[in-house]
Amino acid sequence: MYHQWNRIAFLHWRYPPEVVLPYLPLGLTADICDGTAWIGLTPFLMDGVRAPGLPALPWLSRFGEINVRTYVRDEQGGRGIWFLSLDAARLPAVLAARAGYRLPYFWSSVRVAATGHRIRYHCRRHNTAGTRCDAEVELGGPLTGRDELAEFLTARYRLYTVVGGRLAAAEAEHRPWPLHQATVLGLDQSLLADAGLPAPAGAPLAHASPGVTVRIGMWHRL
Repeated sequence: MYHQWNRIAFLHWRYPPEVVLPYLPLGLTADICDGTAWIGLTPFLMDGVRAPGLPALPWLSRFGEINVRTYVRDEQGGRGIWFLSLDAARLPAVLAARAGYRLPYFWSSVRVAATGHRIRYHCRRHNTAGTRCDAEVELGGPLTGRDELAEFLTARYRLYTVVGGRLAAAEAEHRPWPLHQATVLGLDQSLLADAGLPAPAGAPLAHASPGVTVRIGMWHRL
């Protein structure tokens, strides 16, 4: 599949590795940086979604999405993302991702709106009693020089899933994120709690990016 991931915010909290480990399947362990595991909340605008050889369709190919994720290692030393939940605004995309990649997608109302350097995100999950996320982020200047923690949290080129009871992975290809500093102007969310996580401690570490063009491969068993 081909995508553009635009107007993305990366909001991250520290979590003890022993808190994250029960959410991972056999064969994965928490990836640690700066002494802790990390949980990310990543809202963005999905654009230009299409399969190889097919055009992007105006309504179906553009929608808001928001993910709850953590960072993991496999037994061969590979590193990537484990998703705890993914909310997207197009039901056909949700059904296709659940069937094709076995990812925990949910059909939700997700909106992304940008005004100047500010981006607002709004999510309400359908058929639930209040699963939500409202966030507003302001982009600052671009990151300069190497930031090892920012790279750890964003430079991820593999997602993991479980297919038929066995661990599998899909590879992602894109240029490095053009990352910016970011300030969280407002955040009200229940996505972490609804994924089963304890409440995060303190304000999130925030980054943002205008976006990248992405190619996602089909899953393969490890």
